[in-house]
Amino acid sequence: MFRFAHPDFLYLLFLLPVLIAFYVYAIILKKKAIKKYGNPELLAELMPEVSPKRQHLKFWLLFGAIAMVIIVIAGPQFGSKLETVKRQGVEIMVCLDVSNSMLAEDVSPNRLDKAKQMLSKLTDGFSNDKVGLIVFAGDAFTQLPITSDYVSAKMFLSSINPSMVSTQGTAIGAAINLAVRSFTPSETSDKAIILITDGENHEDDAVKAAAAAADKGIHVNIVGMGDPKGTPIPIGGSNNYMKDKEGNVVITKLNEEMCQEIAAAGHGTYVRADNTNSALRALQKEIEKMNKSELDSKVYSEYDERFQTFAWIALILLLVDFMTLDRKNRIFRKVKLFSLILLFCSGSVFAQKAERKNIREGNNLYQNEKFTEAEIAYRKSLEVNPRSSEGTYNLGNALYKQKKFPEAAEQYQLIAGQAEKMVETPEGKARLAEIFHNVGNIGMQNKEYAKSVEAYKQSLRLNPKDDETRYNLALAQKLLQDQQNQQNEDQNQDQNEDKKEDQDKQDQQQQNQDQQQQQDDKKQDKTQEQQQQNEQMSKDNAQQMLDAFLQDEKDTQEKVKKAQAQQQQRRRTDKEW
Repeated sequence: MFRFAHPDFLYLLFLLPVLIAFYVYAIILKKKAIKKYGNPELLAELMPEVSPKRQHLKFWLLFGAIAMVIIVIAGPQFGSKLETVKRQGVEIMVCLDVSNSMLAEDVSPNRLDKAKQMLSKLTDGFSNDKVGLIVFAGDAFTQLPITSDYVSAKMFLSSINPSMVSTQGTAIGAAINLAVRSFTPSETSDKAIILITDGENHEDDAVKAAAAAADKGIHVNIVGMGDPKGTPIPIGGSNNYMKDKEGNVVITKLNEEMCQEIAAAGHGTYVRADNTNSALRALQKEIEKMNKSELDSKVYSEYDERFQTFAWIALILLLVDFMTLDRKNRIFRKVKLFSLILLFCSGSVFAQKAERKNIREGNNLYQNEKFTEAEIAYRKSLEVNPRSSEGTYNLGNALYKQKKFPEAAEQYQLIAGQAEKMVETPEGKARLAEIFHNVGNIGMQNKEYAKSVEAYKQSLRLNPKDDETRYNLALAQKLLQDQQNQQNEDQNQDQNEDKKEDQDKQDQQQQNQDQQQQQDDKKQDKTQEQQQQNEQMSKDNAQQMLDAFLQDEKDTQEKVKKAQAQQQQRRRTDKEW
C-alpha cells in the first residue's frame, strides 16, 4: 500500500509545467537575440564551447531534482504495518442494583453512591480486561455493552440513579440472565459476573439463575451493600421515609443469607462492602484466579517512510547538474543554487524524521498506558509539524484517556475540520468515526446531551456497524428527553406558582362572598330539607344497596384480573423498594 503523509505538497508539481513553459519561452527569446547579431550558424562556429544540448540536459536535470524534492516533502510511505496488541484478560459484567432500597444511608453516603465509588476504583485496576454494566431493579437493562473503554464505563457509571428503571423491586435473577447473554460468545477467556446489591430479592429465583450461569462456566460474585440490622429509606428532598401500602415505614436490610446462597450457586464469592478496600482486594483476588486468554486489540497503523530513495535521486541529479558546467554559468551561482535546494531538501527530510520518531515514541507509551508521557511525545511531533493529522488525533486520544475532556475536544475539532479529506480513505473514515464517538462521550460527561446525540449520529454515518455507538446514541437520546422534560417541569412549576398566588387572592374574595350567601341560604334550605327528608329516605336506601352490590362485583372482577396478571408475569410488583 502506498500513500503520502502530506499530500497537499503534491500541488507544487503543477508548477513544473509552468517551469517548462518559461524555459521554452527563454530559448525563443535567446534565438531572437542571436539573430539580431548575425547568422546563428556563423555565431555557433565562433562559440564552439557553448552547447545547446548541454543546456537542455542541465535544465532537465534540475527539473527532475525539483520534482524529487517535492515528492520528498510530500512524505512518501510504502506498505502498512498494523500494530496489534496481544492482551491477556477476562470479561466481566457488573450488575448494579438501583432499586429504591439502595438509597438507604446505613453506609455513607448511601448504598448506591458507595457502590458507584467502589466500582470506579475497581475499574481503575483493570488493564487488559473487558467490562460491561447492567442496572436492575424490578427489571434489568444494559447500561454499557462489554468494552475495553474504561473511560466510557466510568462516565456511564456516574449518571446512574434509581429513576433509570421505571419498574421498582429487586429482580436479581433477571440481571444475572441478562449478564449471561451479554458476554461475547466467541471469546474463550473466563467470564465473571459481579453483582452489587442489598440482597432483597422480590421478583424471581436468583439462586436458580446463578446456578444456570455457573453451568456455563460463568462465576457469580456478590457484593453486599448495607447493614443486616436494617434502616429506613429516605425520600429525596425531604425528611420523610418511604412507607408501604399500609402506611408503615419500610425497613430495608442487607440479606446476607440470600447473597451467600447466590454466590455459592454461582461458584463465586460473597463479600460485604463495609470496608471498600477489603472488598476490592477480595474481588481482585477472585479475578486473578480466572484463566485469561488473548484478546486482540488494534492500536494504530504504521507506515514505513520511503522518502530516502527520492532524496538520493534528487541529490544525484543535482550533483550531475553541478558537474555539467558551461561558460556562461559561474561556479558561485551553481554552488549557491545547489546549497539552497539541498538545504531545503535536508531540512524537510530531517523534520519528517523527527516527527515520525516522536509519533512512534508516543504510540509505544500510549500502548503501555503511559498517557501523560505519550501526550508529551505527541506535542513534540506537532511542534515539528503543526498540521500533522496523525499527531493531532493521537494527542486527542491521550488527553481523552487522562480525562482532559475540553482539551481533547479541541484536538478532535481540529481533525474534524479535515473530514472531507479523511473520508476518502477507509482508514481515515474509521478514524473520523472514532473521533465523533469520543466527542459524543465528552458531551455525555458534560451533560450536553444534544451535542452527544449529533456526534453519535455522525459516527454511525461513517461506521453503521458500531453497536457501542448505536447504544450510546439511544442512551443520549433518552437522557436528552429526560433533561428537556425536567426543564419543562421546572418552567411549568414557576408558572403555576405565579398563578397560584393570583388564584389565592381571588379565592379569598370569593370565599367571603360565599360565606355571606350561605348564611342567607341556610335559613331557607332548612325548611325544604325537612320536607324532602321523609320522601327521599326509602329511595336513598335502595340506591345505596344497589351501589354496594355493584361495587362488590367490580372489586371481585378486579381481583380476578389482578390474580391472572400476576400468574402470567410470575412476579410481584407490590414492593417499591
